[in-house]
Amino acid sequence: MSTTPKPVLLYDGECGLCNALMRFMLKHDRRGVLYFAPLQGHTGQAFLRSRGMNTEDFDSLVLIEDADRADTACFLRTAGALRAMAEMGGGWRRLARVLERVPAGWRDAVYKVVARTRYRVFGRYRPTPLPDPAWARRILH
Repeated sequence: MSTTPKPVLLYDGECGLCNALMRFMLKHDRRGVLYFAPLQGHTGQAFLRSRGMNTEDFDSLVLIEDADRADTACFLRTAGALRAMAEMGGGWRRLARVLERVPAGWRDAVYKVVARTRYRVFGRYRPTPLPDPAWARRILH
């Protein structure tokens, strides 16, 4: 068991926007602390089942605070996105703190609009090689 928390962001692995954001975060998380897993994959499905969460609804990302702990906290929608930004550190942490001041209901209303339209606007993800092969160790399946 690791002594360093292992935050994992679960995302819709079939969504073009979600995959673009995951790659963006891989690139800008210079400390390399965030891990990623598609909601449809083994890791994502196991976590959702363990929490009694819907295993077929992929409209919400989930930030798992520490994947090595069974009792870990998890954050949905914008709360999860902001926690992931904060984990990236630096200016991203400061931006997350500013955005957290916006009421969650307002943030999540915008999130839900994007979630409903993301396939129409951004399409489905077409697998392509990762720009940095070292990123592969941070993607859990």
